[in-house]
Amino acid sequence: MKGTLLALGAAGLAIAGFAAFAQDGTPDYSQDYAWQSAQQIALAERAASDEWFGLEGGVMWRRIDGDGTGKHPKVSDTVTVHYAGTFVDGTTFDSSYDRGEPATFPLGRLIKAWQLAIPQMGVGDTIEIAVPADQGYGPQGKGPIPGGATLLFKIELISIANGT
Repeated sequence: MKGTLLALGAAGLAIAGFAAFAQDGTPDYSQDYAWQSAQQIALAERAASDEWFGLEGGVMWRRIDGDGTGKHPKVSDTVTVHYAGTFVDGTTFDSSYDRGEPATFPLGRLIKAWQLAIPQMGVGDTIEIAVPADQGYGPQGKGPIPGGATLLFKIELISIANGT
C-alpha cells in the first residue's frame, strides 16, 4: 500500500480519497472534487429550505431558539456567546460548550459571517449559520480549518457589552 500511495502523487491521493497537505500541515482539498462538492451542497440544501434566510455573501442563518425580541448587537459591540463550529461532515472543530464556558469577543474582529449573522439575534436567541468559505477563512484556511471549507455554527447570544 505504501508504494501505491507514493506512486499516486498529490492529485492521485485526492482522487483516491486521501487529502494532500499544505506546507503548514493542514489538509489541501483543492484537487478533491468530492470534498469541494460537499461544501457547495451544504449551502445549496439550506438555501432551498424555507427555514433558512440569506445574508450578504451567501451566509445562511435560521433561528432555532428565542423570538428575536431581545437586544440586538452591533458590529462595534463585544458579545458573549456559546457556540459550536462543525465541518459539513459533522466533525466539531471548535466549541465553547465543550470547554464548559462561553466566549467573549469583539464582534468586529470575528469572521465576516459572524459580523453579519449575530446582529440578526436578540439576547437569549440561538441560531445556526452556514458559512461559505469566502465569509469564513477563505481559500487559505486557518488552523484546523482547511481552505475552501464551508463552516456550520450553532451560536447562542448570552450578552452584549457596548463597543468603543
